[in-house]
This record gives sequence, C-alpha cells and structure tokens, in this order.
Amino acid sequence: MSWLMAAVYDRFMRVSEEACLGKWRAELLRDLSGEVLEVGAGTGSTLGLYPKAVTRLVMAEPDPHMRRKLLEKRGTIEVSDATVEKLPFDNESFDAVVCSLVLCSVRDQKAALAEIARVLRPGGRLAFLEHVAADGKPDRLKWQGRIEPVWKHLMGNCHLTRRTEAAIAAAGLDIESIQRESIRKALPIVRPSIRGTARKVK
Repeated sequence: MSWLMAAVYDRFMRVSEEACLGKWRAELLRDLSGEVLEVGAGTGSTLGLYPKAVTRLVMAEPDPHMRRKLLEKRGTIEVSDATVEKLPFDNESFDAVVCSLVLCSVRDQKAALAEIARVLRPGGRLAFLEHVAADGKPDRLKWQGRIEPVWKHLMGNCHLTRRTEAAIAAAGLDIESIQRESIRKALPIVRPSIRGTARKVK
C-alpha cells in the first residue's frame, strides 16, 4: 500500500494542513537552530518552514515512495533512508529532532524514542506533533479501538490509540511544553493530537 499512500498523502492531508497543521508545524519549528534531524519526513510537509538558524537539516524517510516525492522537493537538504528505530548517526549528533505524525506508525515506539534520545545532544529538543488516543472522549476511544486493526493495515501501521505523551516521558525526555487540540477537518478518529517540545536533560 505504500505507493498508494505516497500518491495520495498530500491531497488527503491538504484540508487539515490548511486548517491547522501548517500553522502548528511552523510554530513548532520556528525556534530551532543548529543541526536538526527530521524523522519520518514523508513527502516533506515541513520544507520551507525551518528557520535560517538551522545550519544542517537531515530528513530521514524509510519508505521509498514517500522518499521519492521528498527528493523531488528537497533542494539542498540531506535525505536518509533510515528508519526511526535504527538511526545511522553517532550519539549526540543533533541539537533537535523533529517528528510529525510519525510515532503513531513506527513498529516499535519505545525503540524509536530511545534512538531519538540517543542522537540528541544534552539539552537538545524533540519537537513533536502526533495524533493520539482519545482518552478524554470514551466513545471516540472505543471507536478508535474497534477500527484500529483494519486502519493499521490500510494506513501504513498507523495506530489510533497510542499514548505518545507517556512514551516520550518514559524515554527520559523532559516535556517542556504540550498542547492538546483537535486536528481540524480530519476524520474524528484521528483528531485528538498533542504537540510540543521535550528536552534531553542528560
């Protein structure tokens, strides 16, 4: 299904990007600086949003179909085929890591966050934007659970019920700021979201 996902992803997401996601991404990225790694970069939705203070930008996207679209847009940035769970970078290589609608679909969320923490320098930040379980809405959460087995199969392993905030904290990253908001114009089952930053203390 990955070729189909790559073909329709930008059109599928356009309404929500225009309604809120584009603004949220810009707000998350505007204070980043130095060397930055974006994991699961997809087709490059964040390209053009990074500030000039970012001196090196590496975009990692393991899916070949998504990566092909990213390469068409990339300009002078570095592109890697690395998975989040196995990043080919030295310890403490980056000042920031960005993940946007990625941690829902990684095979092993714990391993992915451990790798993110590993490549971050002390004091470095994880900037995240993720859809999550609808813990505040029991009826929606039930529907997420019912739909998730089929949804994962059709949507590239995307999980609807992950508690990503708790997973970030469990990885030893100190959550500095977090906002919970509904992704406008999205399907109800993927509307609950969190976004913010977490810092590597040690």
